[in-house]
Amino acid sequence: MSSNVAGPPRTSLSEYVVQVLRERLATGQLAPGEHLRETELADELDVSRGPVREALAMLEAEGAIEIRRHRGAFVSVLTSEDVDEVHTLREAIEVLAAERAATRMSEEHIAELDRILAAMKVTSGSVEPQEAVRLDLSFHDVMYDAADHVRLRRVWRSIRSQVSFFLYTRNVNFPDFPTVGFPEHKELRDALCSGDPAHARSAAAEHLSGAYTRLSQLDLPSRREATRRRRASS
Repeated sequence: MSSNVAGPPRTSLSEYVVQVLRERLATGQLAPGEHLRETELADELDVSRGPVREALAMLEAEGAIEIRRHRGAFVSVLTSEDVDEVHTLREAIEVLAAERAATRMSEEHIAELDRILAAMKVTSGSVEPQEAVRLDLSFHDVMYDAADHVRLRRVWRSIRSQVSFFLYTRNVNFPDFPTVGFPEHKELRDALCSGDPAHARSAAAEHLSGAYTRLSQLDLPSRREATRRRRASS
């Protein structure tokens, strides 16, 4: 089977498959409810079915996909409960990350934030949703690194792919990143560099409220409704 996908690296094959699928989930190449077939993925990515199966199990643990008995793996359908749960969990860890980062920002961290902000600033006019997601997450990755908290970074990594998918959904439905991306992140950057943990916590919570408010406006099914639709289509 021909494919434009580059061959697997020498690192863990299952991690390679996870990275490919995460990118496709984040950029909308894989649609909610889409069936992920092990054999087809293995052929396309030039790996055996074992690494694909391991990768799907990892993505299921993150909530990005669901594995149905005797039917296989399917991309998770975004529900209103998903948006609320990921937002509240992210807010809980992000305000802590911001609080810690405010007193731990190095010159290198500040320089990297400013580099990302410069890239955000030049997106005024238009930007692809996936590029907006990349810039957004890169900014927050720096904050978590500056927080200097191993377990906090671990939790962030565990939900990062879901946040990525949510941000992509937000940017597709509300393409205002060129207008709000730079100023909103600039405010957070200034709070993180203020040396004031309380100010940084407040700024982080305020920053997250925008994306949550926009996603909450979408006509998403409830978890119960999504389950009912899935059973009806079985």
